Amino acid sequence: MAVVGAAGYAGGELVRLLAGHPSAEVVSVHARDRGGTPLATELPHLAPLGLSFSDDDPGEVDAAFLALPHGASAPLASRLLERGVTVIDIGADFRLHDPAAYETWYGGPHPAPALLPEAIYGLTEWSRDVLRGSTLIANPGCYPTAALLALLPFAGAGLLEGSVVVDAKSGISGAGRSAGADYLFTELTESTRAYGLDGHRHLPEIEQGLADAGAPVPVTFVPHLVPQSRGILATCYLSLGEDLDDDALAALLTDAYGDEPFVHVSDAPPATKQTTGSNHAFVHGRRVRDRQVVVVSVIDNLGKGAAGQAIQNMNVAFGLDESAGLGGLGLHP
Repeated sequence: MAVVGAAGYAGGELVRLLAGHPSAEVVSVHARDRGGTPLATELPHLAPLGLSFSDDDPGEVDAAFLALPHGASAPLASRLLERGVTVIDIGADFRLHDPAAYETWYGGPHPAPALLPEAIYGLTEWSRDVLRGSTLIANPGCYPTAALLALLPFAGAGLLEGSVVVDAKSGISGAGRSAGADYLFTELTESTRAYGLDGHRHLPEIEQGLADAGAPVPVTFVPHLVPQSRGILATCYLSLGEDLDDDALAALLTDAYGDEPFVHVSDAPPATKQTTGSNHAFVHGRRVRDRQVVVVSVIDNLGKGAAGQAIQNMNVAFGLDESAGLGGLGLHP
Protein backbone atom coordinates (compact mmCIF):
# COMPACT_ATOMS: atom_id res chain seq x y z
CA MET A 1 0.00 0.00 0.00
CA ALA A 2 1.02 3.61 -0.59
CA VAL A 3 -0.26 6.70 1.22
CA VAL A 4 0.01 9.96 -0.71
CA GLY A 5 -0.38 13.08 1.40
CA ALA A 6 0.93 11.25 4.45
CA ALA A 7 2.11 14.45 6.15
CA GLY A 8 -1.46 15.57 6.86
CA TYR A 9 -3.77 14.49 9.66
CA ALA A 10 -5.84 12.10 7.55
CA GLY A 11 -2.79 10.70 5.78
CA GLY A 12 -1.01 10.15 9.07
CA GLU A 13 -4.06 8.42 10.50
CA LEU A 14 -4.11 6.13 7.47
CA VAL A 15 -0.51 5.13 8.08
CA ARG A 16 -1.21 4.52 11.77
CA LEU A 17 -4.22 2.30 11.10
CA LEU A 18 -2.65 0.43 8.19
CA ALA A 19 0.35 -0.39 10.39
CA GLY A 20 -1.99 -2.62 12.41
CA HIS A 21 -3.74 -4.20 9.43
CA PRO A 22 -3.19 -7.97 9.19
CA SER A 23 -3.25 -8.04 5.36
CA ALA A 24 -1.73 -4.70 4.39
CA GLU A 25 1.76 -3.27 4.43
CA VAL A 26 2.60 0.40 3.89
CA VAL A 27 5.57 0.29 1.52
CA SER A 28 5.74 4.00 0.73
CA VAL A 29 4.54 7.35 2.05
CA HIS A 30 4.47 10.43 -0.11
CA ALA A 31 4.40 14.18 0.47
CA ARG A 32 5.35 17.09 -1.73
CA ASP A 33 8.85 18.55 -1.23
CA ARG A 34 9.71 16.10 1.54
CA GLY A 35 11.53 13.37 -0.37
CA GLY A 36 14.00 11.52 1.86
CA THR A 37 12.72 13.17 5.04
CA PRO A 38 11.78 10.77 7.83
CA LEU A 39 8.04 10.47 8.40
CA ALA A 40 8.71 11.04 12.09
CA THR A 41 9.81 14.64 11.45
CA GLU A 42 6.18 15.46 10.62
CA LEU A 43 4.41 12.81 12.69
CA PRO A 44 6.61 11.77 15.62
CA HIS A 45 4.15 9.18 16.89
CA LEU A 46 4.85 7.12 13.74
CA ALA A 47 8.62 6.99 14.34
CA PRO A 48 8.62 3.23 15.16
CA LEU A 49 7.64 2.50 11.53
CA GLY A 50 10.96 3.81 10.22
CA LEU A 51 9.45 5.21 7.03
CA SER A 52 10.65 8.19 4.99
CA PHE A 53 8.78 10.35 2.52
CA SER A 54 9.07 10.08 -1.25
CA ASP A 55 8.38 12.84 -3.77
CA ASP A 56 7.72 10.33 -6.57
CA ASP A 57 4.51 8.65 -7.64
CA PRO A 58 3.80 5.35 -5.87
CA GLY A 59 5.47 2.37 -7.49
CA GLU A 60 4.16 -1.18 -7.84
CA VAL A 61 1.47 -1.35 -5.16
CA ASP A 62 -1.95 -2.97 -4.95
CA ALA A 63 -3.66 0.16 -3.65
CA ALA A 64 -2.91 3.83 -3.12
CA PHE A 65 -4.69 6.12 -0.70
CA LEU A 66 -4.76 9.75 -1.85
CA ALA A 67 -5.13 12.30 0.95
CA LEU A 68 -4.71 15.38 -1.19
CA PRO A 69 -6.41 18.76 -1.74
CA HIS A 70 -9.14 18.98 -4.36
CA GLY A 71 -7.76 19.06 -7.88
CA ALA A 72 -4.59 17.17 -6.93
CA SER A 73 -5.97 13.64 -6.67
CA ALA A 74 -7.53 13.19 -10.11
CA PRO A 75 -4.38 13.51 -12.29
CA LEU A 76 -2.47 11.09 -10.06
CA ALA A 77 -5.46 8.74 -9.90
CA SER A 78 -5.54 8.63 -13.71
CA ARG A 79 -1.90 7.53 -13.86
CA LEU A 80 -2.31 4.94 -11.12
CA LEU A 81 -5.47 3.43 -12.59
CA GLU A 82 -3.68 2.96 -15.93
CA ARG A 83 -1.09 0.86 -14.07
CA GLY A 84 -3.76 -1.30 -12.42
CA VAL A 85 -3.54 0.28 -8.96
CA THR A 86 -6.73 0.52 -6.92
CA VAL A 87 -7.26 4.13 -5.82
CA ILE A 88 -9.04 5.23 -2.66
CA ASP A 89 -9.36 9.01 -2.79
CA ILE A 90 -9.93 10.70 0.56
CA GLY A 91 -10.09 14.07 -1.18
CA ALA A 92 -13.01 15.63 -3.02
CA ASP A 93 -12.23 14.97 -6.67
CA PHE A 94 -14.58 12.03 -7.22
CA ARG A 95 -17.36 12.59 -4.67
CA LEU A 96 -19.75 14.57 -6.87
CA HIS A 97 -21.21 12.75 -9.87
CA ASP A 98 -21.73 15.88 -11.97
CA PRO A 99 -18.61 17.70 -13.25
CA ALA A 100 -20.65 20.91 -13.46
CA ALA A 101 -21.41 20.65 -9.74
CA TYR A 102 -17.70 20.16 -9.06
CA GLU A 103 -16.89 23.30 -11.02
CA THR A 104 -19.55 25.28 -9.14
CA TRP A 105 -18.39 24.23 -5.69
CA TYR A 106 -14.65 23.90 -6.23
CA GLY A 107 -14.03 26.85 -8.51
CA GLY A 108 -12.67 25.18 -11.61
CA PRO A 109 -13.29 22.45 -14.18
CA HIS A 110 -12.99 18.87 -13.06
CA PRO A 111 -9.46 17.58 -13.82
CA ALA A 112 -10.60 14.12 -15.00
CA PRO A 113 -14.35 14.11 -15.78
CA ALA A 114 -14.11 10.89 -17.81
CA LEU A 115 -13.32 9.00 -14.59
CA LEU A 116 -16.40 10.16 -12.69
CA PRO A 117 -18.69 7.36 -13.95
CA GLU A 118 -16.14 4.82 -12.67
CA ALA A 119 -15.96 6.24 -9.15
CA ILE A 120 -17.87 4.47 -6.38
CA TYR A 121 -19.06 6.71 -3.55
CA GLY A 122 -17.82 4.80 -0.54
CA LEU A 123 -20.24 5.28 2.32
CA THR A 124 -19.60 1.65 3.10
CA GLU A 125 -22.83 0.67 4.83
CA TRP A 126 -24.87 1.95 1.88
CA SER A 127 -22.62 1.01 -1.05
CA ARG A 128 -21.11 -2.31 0.00
CA ASP A 129 -22.41 -4.28 -2.99
CA VAL A 130 -20.96 -1.93 -5.60
CA LEU A 131 -17.68 -1.50 -3.70
CA ARG A 132 -16.69 -5.14 -4.18
CA GLY A 133 -14.03 -5.27 -6.87
CA SER A 134 -14.08 -1.51 -7.47
CA THR A 135 -10.82 0.18 -8.45
CA LEU A 136 -11.71 3.85 -7.91
CA ILE A 137 -13.35 4.75 -4.61
CA ALA A 138 -14.44 8.23 -3.57
CA ASN A 139 -14.24 8.38 0.20
CA PRO A 140 -17.07 10.56 1.55
CA GLY A 141 -16.38 13.81 3.34
CA CYS A 142 -16.48 13.80 7.13
CA TYR A 143 -19.61 15.94 7.52
CA PRO A 144 -21.55 14.02 4.84
CA THR A 145 -20.61 10.73 6.50
CA ALA A 146 -22.08 11.84 9.82
CA ALA A 147 -25.15 13.41 8.21
CA LEU A 148 -25.96 10.62 5.77
CA LEU A 149 -25.61 7.89 8.38
CA ALA A 150 -28.39 9.72 10.25
CA LEU A 151 -30.56 10.51 7.24
CA LEU A 152 -30.37 7.58 4.84
CA PRO A 153 -32.50 5.16 6.87
CA PHE A 154 -35.36 7.66 6.61
CA ALA A 155 -34.64 8.49 2.97
CA GLY A 156 -34.58 4.81 2.04
CA ALA A 157 -37.90 4.25 3.79
CA GLY A 158 -39.51 7.10 1.83
CA LEU A 159 -40.25 9.04 5.01
CA LEU A 160 -38.50 12.37 4.39
CA GLU A 161 -40.79 15.29 3.61
CA GLY A 162 -39.93 18.94 3.15
CA SER A 163 -36.44 20.14 3.96
CA VAL A 164 -33.73 18.79 6.26
CA VAL A 165 -31.55 20.82 8.61
CA VAL A 166 -28.10 19.51 9.53
CA ASP A 167 -26.42 21.37 12.38
CA ALA A 168 -22.92 19.91 12.69
CA LYS A 169 -19.93 20.50 14.96
CA SER A 170 -16.39 19.43 14.13
CA GLY A 171 -13.10 19.22 15.94
CA ILE A 172 -10.29 21.43 14.70
CA SER A 173 -8.36 18.64 12.97
CA GLY A 174 -11.02 18.79 10.26
CA ALA A 175 -9.37 21.99 9.03
CA GLY A 176 -6.09 20.17 8.35
CA ARG A 177 -2.53 20.95 9.38
CA SER A 178 -2.07 23.99 7.14
CA ALA A 179 -4.90 26.05 8.61
CA GLY A 180 -4.18 29.72 9.32
CA ALA A 181 -4.37 32.09 12.23
CA ASP A 182 -8.11 31.60 12.73
CA TYR A 183 -7.33 28.09 13.94
CA LEU A 184 -4.76 28.94 16.59
CA PHE A 185 -5.42 27.63 20.09
CA THR A 186 -5.86 31.17 21.37
CA GLU A 187 -8.56 31.86 18.77
CA LEU A 188 -10.52 28.65 19.28
CA THR A 189 -10.25 27.70 22.93
CA GLU A 190 -13.39 28.47 24.96
CA SER A 191 -15.16 29.45 21.74
CA THR A 192 -17.47 27.89 19.14
CA ARG A 193 -18.30 29.42 15.78
CA ALA A 194 -20.36 28.72 12.71
CA TYR A 195 -18.89 29.01 9.24
CA GLY A 196 -19.80 28.26 5.64
CA LEU A 197 -23.25 29.87 5.89
CA ASP A 198 -22.97 31.04 2.28
CA GLY A 199 -22.54 27.45 1.16
CA HIS A 200 -20.20 24.68 2.23
CA ARG A 201 -18.67 22.22 -0.24
CA HIS A 202 -20.14 19.28 1.67
CA LEU A 203 -23.71 20.50 1.12
CA PRO A 204 -24.07 19.18 -2.47
CA GLU A 205 -22.57 15.88 -1.33
CA ILE A 206 -25.27 15.48 1.33
CA GLU A 207 -28.04 16.42 -1.09
CA GLN A 208 -26.60 14.06 -3.71
CA GLY A 209 -26.60 11.20 -1.21
CA LEU A 210 -30.27 11.78 -0.38
CA ALA A 211 -31.21 12.10 -4.04
CA ASP A 212 -29.44 8.83 -4.84
CA ALA A 213 -31.58 7.22 -2.11
CA GLY A 214 -34.75 8.52 -3.73
CA ALA A 215 -35.25 11.56 -1.49
CA PRO A 216 -34.21 14.72 -3.41
CA VAL A 217 -35.03 17.13 -0.57
CA PRO A 218 -33.34 20.49 0.09
CA VAL A 219 -30.82 20.57 2.91
CA THR A 220 -29.76 23.45 5.13
CA PHE A 221 -26.27 22.63 6.38
CA VAL A 222 -24.46 24.73 8.99
CA PRO A 223 -21.04 23.52 10.17
CA HIS A 224 -19.35 24.74 13.35
CA LEU A 225 -15.86 24.53 14.79
CA VAL A 226 -15.63 23.48 18.42
CA PRO A 227 -12.53 23.54 20.64
CA GLN A 228 -11.62 19.86 20.55
CA SER A 229 -9.12 17.93 18.45
CA ARG A 230 -11.33 15.29 16.88
CA GLY A 231 -14.93 14.33 16.40
CA ILE A 232 -18.09 15.36 14.56
CA LEU A 233 -21.57 15.64 16.02
CA ALA A 234 -24.38 16.13 13.50
CA THR A 235 -27.81 17.06 14.84
CA CYS A 236 -30.31 16.51 12.03
CA TYR A 237 -33.85 17.92 12.03
CA LEU A 238 -36.32 15.94 9.91
CA SER A 239 -39.95 16.25 8.88
CA LEU A 240 -41.46 12.83 8.29
CA GLY A 241 -44.44 11.59 6.35
CA GLU A 242 -45.54 9.56 9.37
CA ASP A 243 -45.64 10.24 13.08
CA LEU A 244 -43.12 7.78 14.56
CA ASP A 245 -42.60 7.46 18.30
CA ASP A 246 -39.20 6.84 19.87
CA ASP A 247 -39.58 3.06 19.74
CA ALA A 248 -40.43 3.16 16.05
CA LEU A 249 -37.45 5.43 15.37
CA ALA A 250 -35.12 3.05 17.20
CA ALA A 251 -36.58 0.12 15.26
CA LEU A 252 -36.05 1.87 11.93
CA LEU A 253 -32.43 2.71 12.76
CA THR A 254 -31.82 -0.79 14.10
CA ASP A 255 -33.23 -2.29 10.93
CA ALA A 256 -30.67 -0.25 8.97
CA TYR A 257 -27.67 -0.79 11.21
CA GLY A 258 -28.36 -3.69 13.57
CA ASP A 259 -25.93 -6.00 11.75
CA GLU A 260 -23.29 -3.37 11.00
CA PRO A 261 -19.87 -3.70 12.65
CA PHE A 262 -19.26 0.04 12.97
CA VAL A 263 -22.61 1.88 13.18
CA HIS A 264 -24.47 1.51 16.45
CA VAL A 265 -27.92 2.65 17.52
CA SER A 266 -27.65 4.41 20.87
CA ASP A 267 -30.32 4.48 23.58
CA ALA A 268 -29.34 8.06 24.47
CA PRO A 269 -27.88 10.97 22.50
CA PRO A 270 -24.25 9.97 21.85
CA ALA A 271 -21.13 12.05 22.42
CA THR A 272 -18.13 12.39 20.13
CA LYS A 273 -15.85 10.96 22.83
CA GLN A 274 -17.42 7.55 22.20
CA THR A 275 -15.79 7.46 18.77
CA THR A 276 -12.37 9.07 19.37
CA GLY A 277 -9.60 7.20 17.58
CA SER A 278 -11.96 4.65 16.07
CA ASN A 279 -14.02 3.82 12.98
CA HIS A 280 -17.22 3.54 15.04
CA ALA A 281 -20.31 5.73 14.68
CA PHE A 282 -23.35 6.13 16.93
CA VAL A 283 -26.84 7.32 15.95
CA HIS A 284 -29.89 8.17 18.05
CA GLY A 285 -33.39 9.30 17.05
CA ARG A 286 -35.92 11.22 19.12
CA ARG A 287 -39.47 12.43 18.36
CA VAL A 288 -39.91 16.11 19.30
CA ARG A 289 -43.49 16.68 18.07
CA ASP A 290 -45.94 15.41 15.48
CA ARG A 291 -43.85 14.10 12.55
CA GLN A 292 -40.85 16.13 13.69
CA VAL A 293 -37.73 14.13 14.55
CA VAL A 294 -34.17 14.86 15.66
CA VAL A 295 -31.44 12.36 14.79
CA VAL A 296 -27.99 12.74 16.34
CA SER A 297 -24.95 11.12 14.73
CA VAL A 298 -21.36 11.09 15.98
CA ILE A 299 -18.11 9.99 14.34
CA ASP A 300 -14.40 10.65 14.60
CA ASN A 301 -13.70 12.93 11.64
CA LEU A 302 -10.29 11.28 11.09
CA GLY A 303 -11.68 7.76 11.63
CA LYS A 304 -15.08 6.99 10.12
CA GLY A 305 -14.91 10.45 8.53
CA ALA A 306 -11.65 9.77 6.68
CA ALA A 307 -8.94 7.15 7.23
CA GLY A 308 -11.01 4.49 8.95
CA GLN A 309 -13.73 4.48 6.32
CA ALA A 310 -11.08 4.47 3.58
CA ILE A 311 -9.62 1.25 5.00
CA GLN A 312 -13.11 -0.20 5.45
CA ASN A 313 -13.75 0.52 1.77
CA MET A 314 -10.43 -1.04 0.76
CA ASN A 315 -11.29 -4.15 2.74
CA VAL A 316 -14.60 -4.52 0.92
CA ALA A 317 -13.08 -3.81 -2.49
CA PHE A 318 -10.43 -6.50 -2.01
CA GLY A 319 -12.75 -9.06 -0.42
CA LEU A 320 -11.04 -8.87 2.97
CA ASP A 321 -12.64 -8.99 6.39
CA GLU A 322 -14.40 -5.62 6.49
CA SER A 323 -13.23 -4.97 10.06
CA ALA A 324 -9.57 -5.81 9.38
CA GLY A 325 -7.26 -3.21 10.90
CA LEU A 326 -10.19 -1.37 12.44
CA GLY A 327 -10.81 -3.27 15.65
CA GLY A 328 -9.96 -0.39 17.98
CA LEU A 329 -12.71 1.06 20.15
CA GLY A 330 -13.06 4.69 21.14
CA LEU A 331 -10.50 6.13 23.56
CA HIS A 332 -11.63 7.23 27.01
CA PRO A 333 -10.93 9.50 28.78
